[in-house]
Order: sequence, then structure tokens, then C-alpha cells
Amino acid sequence: MARIGTTLTRFIIETQAGHPAATGEFSALLAQIGLAGKMVANDLRRAGLINILGLTGETNVQGEAVKKLDTIANENFVKVFQYSGLVCALASEELEKPVKLPENWPLGKYMLLFDPLDGSSNTDVNMPLGAIFSILRYEGKGGLPPDSELVRKGTEQVAAGYLMYGSSTMLVFTSGKGVNGFTLDPGIGEYLLTHENIRMPARGKTYAVNEGNYHKWPAGTRRYVDHLKEADKATGRPYAGRYSGCLAADVHRILLGGGIYLYPGETDKPEGKLRLLYEANPLAMVVEQAGGKASTGTHRILDVEAKALHQRVPLLIGSTDDVSLAETFIQGKQ
Repeated sequence: MARIGTTLTRFIIETQAGHPAATGEFSALLAQIGLAGKMVANDLRRAGLINILGLTGETNVQGEAVKKLDTIANENFVKVFQYSGLVCALASEELEKPVKLPENWPLGKYMLLFDPLDGSSNTDVNMPLGAIFSILRYEGKGGLPPDSELVRKGTEQVAAGYLMYGSSTMLVFTSGKGVNGFTLDPGIGEYLLTHENIRMPARGKTYAVNEGNYHKWPAGTRRYVDHLKEADKATGRPYAGRYSGCLAADVHRILLGGGIYLYPGETDKPEGKLRLLYEANPLAMVVEQAGGKASTGTHRILDVEAKALHQRVPLLIGSTDDVSLAETFIQGKQ
């Protein structure tokens, strides 16, 4: 059984030993994600010293201004998996189309989708940042996967997680049997198990939402957020507002302490802002494995039919009771 202080490498080996059919490929893939995290963390520590802050002057497929660190983080992920023999295709929030890796075929039977630098608006002000990833299995035998193979429901993920770059660097992931968190010890260059079998409280005391968009929200969403701010000792209100501008960091807080994160749809943008495949699906898998809930307001996130690589979706995620109550407001039942 895993214990606090176990290295990521040992944890992966021990977990694999409990699955006689495991080939080692999946374990190596998680280790490579950890390596990508180390590379990005190293760049972030020195960002202000080596002139890699600010914008590139380009926009990504989402129409968003690209920061220099967005590009560097994306390149690090691609570099780590080229010639790894583990992944046959990569899809990034920063790239219009997937990257196929013929050099890894036919050995690489996994596909990796990722947001390489979540919260990049925080890069120039030394605020928390993250990366989010989703792993799919490719069973095709006819060559490299077509783009459509990466567009799948969240229930088809074999693993998911995130890296968080804050006062320390953390790797949190699930492979469908609970959620574990590892903290990078920079002195030895290893991730050590610090959060074993994370379980979310059924209800929390904090909420995270960009209230600058309040007047763009539908009435049900506004009523719910107003409800959270009302004083009522019996239900533990008012909730405390905590919003960092980094999805991974905000969800991480709620994963450990309970509560709810919202990025709802807006009256003129009902699909919301967050990406289903790169953000909502992987975080939904993590949170559900820790006993929480993730919803669009009307449907379970992991059941949403994926139709496009850069599809957007509203997201309510966190403690089960909090998300369920939010749904009743959004659906007009409160």
C-alpha cells in the first residue's frame, strides 16, 4: 500500500505490480507527464530573469493572445512525447489540429489531450498556474488515429489529472481508482506522495467564480451566487469567495477543502468559455473519483457528447451537495 513520501516512480511501479496485465507503457506515460511538469516549473522559476514573460504577438485557435510561456509549455509537452514510443497523437488547446507522431507508431497506443499552461493570464504577475491533461487509449490497427478519434466522451478517459505551479509544484491524477497528489521536491528532483486517496467533503464553504461576468449570466446563475452570499448559519452561509484566475488552482483548493467552482454559460454565450476535452472532462474525472460532482448545470460533464476538438461547455464542479444545489437554481427549480 502506498505511503506518504513514496516517490512517483515507486508509486507507479507498485500500482503496476497490482495489475498483472499492465505492460508498463501507461506507467511510463505518467512519468513523462511529470517530466514535462518539471521542465515547465523550471522555466516559470526563471521567467522574469530570462525574458520569457509577455505576449508573442500571436493568437491561438481560440482567438486568445498567446503568452511566451504558453508556447514554451506547449513545446515542452510535445518534446517530451516525441520519440517516447508512448503516444501516437497529441491534442493541445493551443493548436488548431492534433499532432500525429508516426515515430511512435505502432508502439504508442495512447493519445494525450492537454492544456499546457492553464491560467496564463497569471504569468506576468507571479500568480498560480497549472496544466491539465486527459489520456485516451487508441485501439485502432489501421495506422495513426484520425482526428475524430480524439473527440470522445469523458467516460472514455483512462486517466486524467493536472499539474499545479504555485508555492510548490504538484501532480494530481487518477487512473480510475481514486485520486493521489504528489509534490515535487526540487532538492532531489522527485515527486513525493503528499496527498493519498483524496476525498472531497460533500459540502464546502467556498466558491470560485469570475463575478465580473455577473450581468452576463442567466437569472438562475445570478440567484445561486446571490444565495451563496446571504447570511444563514444553518447552511454555513455566506460562503467565502476565492478566485485566482487559474482553473487548476481553483479546483485544487476545492478538491481539498470542498465548495464549488463555476464558469457558467452566459446569456449571449450559453456554451461558456472552458474547453470540454482539455479542461472540463479531465477535471470532472478527477473530482468524481474524489467523491465530487461536475455538471453543465443540466447534464453530467462526463456524459456530454463530444462533437469537436475545441468544443466549449459550461462548468460547475466541486462538492456533490454544492453542485446539486447550483443545478436546481440554474434549472429554475429554486
